[in-house]
Amino acid sequence: MSRPVKLLLTAGLCLPALMMAGIAIHPGHAQGAEPDDASTRAAKTVQAMMRAEKTILTHGIMPLPIGDNPPPIPAEAIPGAGYIPGIPRLGVPALLETDASLGVSYVFGLRKDGATALPSGLAMASTWNPDLLYKGGVMIGGETRAKGFNVLLAGGVNLMRDPRNGRTFEYFSEDPLLSGVLAGHAIKGVQSNHIISTIKHFALNGQETGRKFADVIISDEAAHESDLLAFKIGMEIGNPGSVMCAYNRVHGEQACASDYLLNKILKQRWGYKGFVMSDWGAVPNLESALKGLDQQSGSQLDPALFFGDKLAAAAQSDPAYAARLDDMNKRILWAIYANGLDKYPVAKGGKIDFQANGEVALETARQGIVLLRNERGVLPLSKSAKSIAVIGGFADSGVLSGAGSSQVQGEGGAAVTIPLSGSSPWAGFLVQAYHRSSPLAAIKAIVPNAQVRFRDSRFIADAVEQAKRAEVAIVFATKWSSEGFDQPDLSLPDGQDALIAAVADANPNTIVVLETGNPIAMPWLEKTAAVVQAWYPGARGGEAIASILFGDTNPSGRLPITFPASVDQLPRPVLDGYNEFEPNFAGDAPYKDAKLVVNYDIEGSNLGYRWNALKGHKALFPFGYGLSYTSFKADGLKTDGNTSSLIVRNTGERTGATVAQLYLVSRSGTALQRLVGFKRVQLAPGQSEKVSLTIDPRLLADWKDGAWSMPAGDYQFAIGDNAETLGTPVKVRLGAKRWKD
Repeated sequence: MSRPVKLLLTAGLCLPALMMAGIAIHPGHAQGAEPDDASTRAAKTVQAMMRAEKTILTHGIMPLPIGDNPPPIPAEAIPGAGYIPGIPRLGVPALLETDASLGVSYVFGLRKDGATALPSGLAMASTWNPDLLYKGGVMIGGETRAKGFNVLLAGGVNLMRDPRNGRTFEYFSEDPLLSGVLAGHAIKGVQSNHIISTIKHFALNGQETGRKFADVIISDEAAHESDLLAFKIGMEIGNPGSVMCAYNRVHGEQACASDYLLNKILKQRWGYKGFVMSDWGAVPNLESALKGLDQQSGSQLDPALFFGDKLAAAAQSDPAYAARLDDMNKRILWAIYANGLDKYPVAKGGKIDFQANGEVALETARQGIVLLRNERGVLPLSKSAKSIAVIGGFADSGVLSGAGSSQVQGEGGAAVTIPLSGSSPWAGFLVQAYHRSSPLAAIKAIVPNAQVRFRDSRFIADAVEQAKRAEVAIVFATKWSSEGFDQPDLSLPDGQDALIAAVADANPNTIVVLETGNPIAMPWLEKTAAVVQAWYPGARGGEAIASILFGDTNPSGRLPITFPASVDQLPRPVLDGYNEFEPNFAGDAPYKDAKLVVNYDIEGSNLGYRWNALKGHKALFPFGYGLSYTSFKADGLKTDGNTSSLIVRNTGERTGATVAQLYLVSRSGTALQRLVGFKRVQLAPGQSEKVSLTIDPRLLADWKDGAWSMPAGDYQFAIGDNAETLGTPVKVRLGAKRWKD
């Protein structure tokens, strides 16, 4: 990809907009083969296949001792997410698959190895930095190769329709532009290693409660303007070899057997060339093949192996299945050839530079930490501080990480592991684990002459006493999240809200550092001096937090998700099914006819900040919000509705970074709000920069009758410090347009 194209993409542009500007894009170039060549090779290989070979690539196992009847694990397989044998006679390599978006997953330590953990998806998205997401993708893709895998189940792009979703920490944001651009760059980085990345979970996978039987209701219009647009943008930029379908139902059909999603939208409307792999345990029947599913993953978790002998028999007797089977193979082979898996085979035992990779994780954490509150300029802390009380959050040992299939651990495993308990076969995934990066140690390294005392949070009285004795108190508050489980509300667990309030009453210089996978409520907010949202900050999170606290790093993170003032502001104040069904990691229906309808037509495409704008809600902290140790001013907006420019100035006394945000705020006299452009800008004191953005026309349009439609009228745009702090709108008259995606 040319440097000008790369720069335009990092400014928040999508490929249709670039092509409108006359810039040629060839997404397959970096992945090892021209797409047309990959298609030709795939067709020839299918022609050369014997009948018995045609179902080899269409199903695989989870090579772990999981399930009622775990299959034998071939010697070639590596403990991880999946294994699909190759076809040596035709030079087709096996597919060796591992989770996930945050690094190579730990799988209970069965491989006895570690990997570099990137910060959570929310932390990565808080950087608003596509270039950094690309570097992170390159890094985890390189470690994937080194461990012998050639498929990474990365690319989580689901929009955050509810902040209580247990997988919120894995995903990027509530906005389709921000999520799609960041996911696309991460995928592109992964696949630069000649391995396949997925994009997942397709689609409308917005909660974990009842995740295999929750039935999503949403109009075609709202779906295309929100979740599907995020997928489309991510796919245009990243060109993933595979799409992973979701567990949930959509309009009554399982997503992995949805003709609407997989055939009509993904393959016919969008022309996707790659293959659809199932999520693990998400395949309901053989007919899923006709509905658009190409590969059955982790087949021992499904009711039966549908895509083996059953598929072969159907193909022998039914021309529709025969044609579909050939197409399934072509799509899988296209992904293999387009990404060079055959030309650049993987092997276990590759060298990993954990020091260099740790620096990528560290920089991502630094840029992703969001300063939410800073009264009286209490931060950055002085390095001449004499006494500091550090309280709670296992800060003496490490930093929290999210759980489930995406769990990553470094060499030596976790610093602290707290099991959720239970006898479920999935219990190994469900542990509260802390990376070996101690904030306490990092703080002591920066201020070696200060008296730094640590107290855990078991006894509030003990914490309060130490807070009274110190110049400053730093409370580390944690909230664990996991795949498979949602949360009832936005509170901190284990009495931490009471702890923070008591410490803040004892010391007016109380700083709260939040390690959470979701937005939280803050009943103690006004008592505190500062609040730092560190998310799950990854392998070097402790150092990153200390760097922010003492000003070695100027905070520049911006929220990619709205922090609601209360759950009453949400489209669903009570998460659907949460109080009705028992928690179940697998998400299976508790009885045959269990029903759980999730009506996304309530908010439609108006997620997060858009919902607040529609309803007139004021957030606790709005989308796009974040403070700095310096100050910035953005003005001079000029736009014709296709391109925009503005000037950003550093008006403070420190070097720092900000994010230029451009919003559509009105169309044809009707108020609405949509992020239409963004760019991260680094500036020295007094420095200014002209920021140019190109606006993807889909963000100005509605989806109607199978096409994008822009009404003629006055369109108003505004610069935003965040979604609730907007500059003076600039109006431009635009004509009507209609076009196919």
